[in-house]
Amino acid sequence: MFAAAAAGVIVSMALALIRALAGPTLWDRVLAVNTFGTKTVLLIAVLGFLAGRPEFLDLALVYALINFVATIGVLRFFEAEAVRVRSGASAGGAATREAGAGGDA
Repeated sequence: MFAAAAAGVIVSMALALIRALAGPTLWDRVLAVNTFGTKTVLLIAVLGFLAGRPEFLDLALVYALINFVATIGVLRFFEAEAVRVRSGASAGGAATREAGAGGDA
């Protein structure tokens, strides 16, 4: 039973890895990497039960926490980068429009 669950998790990890490599946008890639991390937590837990070592659950929980914090950090970084790019582009665009308007008058 657990062996079938491990095989299913490995297949879903492969699909998430394909999405991470072929994702058309950055957000698709981040979501796929987060999904891959979640599936890794599930695989660690299942392998812990298969090996008869329930202490693997502690490792799985730590990995889940690291995965969550890393995903939030990456998304915040790219959100801040997008805000910086938008504010820089709008300020530059406004300055160009003002210079163009002053030259025409």
